Amino acid sequence: MRTVLVTGPGGAGTTTVAAATARASARAGRRTLLVTPDRVPGFPDDPGPVAADELLDHARTDSGAHFRAELLALQDRASAVFDLLGAGRMDAEELTELPGSTELALLNTLHRAASGDWSEAGYDTLVVALPPLTEAVALLALPGQLRRYLRRLLPEERQAARALRPVLAQLAGVPMPAQWLYAAAARKDAELAEVEALIEDRSTTLRLVAEPGPAAEDALRAARTGFALHGLRTDLLVANRLLPRHSADPWFAGLAAQQEKTLTRWYEDRAPRPGAPAAEELYEAPHLGHDPRTAEDLDLLGIPAPDDRPAGRADDPWWTEQVPHDGPDGADAAEGYVWCLPLPGAVKSGLRLVRRGDEILLAVGPYRRSVRLESALRRCTVSGAALRDGVLRVRFTPDPSLWPRTP
Repeated sequence: MRTVLVTGPGGAGTTTVAAATARASARAGRRTLLVTPDRVPGFPDDPGPVAADELLDHARTDSGAHFRAELLALQDRASAVFDLLGAGRMDAEELTELPGSTELALLNTLHRAASGDWSEAGYDTLVVALPPLTEAVALLALPGQLRRYLRRLLPEERQAARALRPVLAQLAGVPMPAQWLYAAAARKDAELAEVEALIEDRSTTLRLVAEPGPAAEDALRAARTGFALHGLRTDLLVANRLLPRHSADPWFAGLAAQQEKTLTRWYEDRAPRPGAPAAEELYEAPHLGHDPRTAEDLDLLGIPAPDDRPAGRADDPWWTEQVPHDGPDGADAAEGYVWCLPLPGAVKSGLRLVRRGDEILLAVGPYRRSVRLESALRRCTVSGAALRDGVLRVRFTPDPSLWPRTP
């Protein structure tokens, strides 16, 4: 399934472009599911999925309903603990969703679309309208982060402690965590793994939306670094709400000139450069003179349908290269490796890299990620790093104590 994740600065028209993308995909003959957190003009106002066109279904995330369902289910599973503490039971009517529930509801929707009860519909394309840029980076990183926390809090060796729980319960005077806790953690880990696999799949790309201007430039520059740190690829930048370039009105002409200035820089940034990763394509979407009100208005934007790019090495967000490594006096030289991570917009002063066991801890500005190294790199030591042309290149040298020796 081809997945397109759409985001941009707040108010840039993310939901509109996501809906136009979904309609373009359906017109191309692909069965498409559009997921949005908000109502879309011209689409059925129903949580769905509900048919919006012949090959297009629409689902709207309901964060309040998801929050209440999850909390009530937890209350039922942990009823013995709550009764021991004397906690009063809560009804659905008195529950008000907490901050963060919108993101968790969207992750649940992604799981249902990819591997849950919606996957049987046989969708060819999934289009998802994400929150604004900064929140989108955090949302897409959340499955991997939560899985890492679960593994640290409830490690695999927890199975060995099952037999001790009754003894510990008698010594402590309170019941130990019941099996449902470990079963729930395993279930959530499996769900998060499926969402993480969907996000990291080579057929999943980002589609960025921005109204040309100085503020949009800064927001996109920062967000691109965060997306790249998590291995996410962008296939299209939609310059939205473009005004006519030749207007007799001085006020409109001034705004159009400012947009044109930003567009020129965006095109210059996309000029091919040796050693630098290729930039996404740029599409200019016209201003309709009003907010889109109907499905036909969405079609007037002319947003292109996502292509079916074949998976291949060229699409790998990160890659490893083998390079010669100088041995003593040039004899018995071993090979080293260079781990290449495109990080557009990153600056050396805001970059930190720490090796901790089998992981590399990366910090680029406000963004952080822990990455487990490949098998070959785990048997090497980090011998250097450099940031050139928007690509971080980390050099690894085989560790003689861990690397197999040739006879």
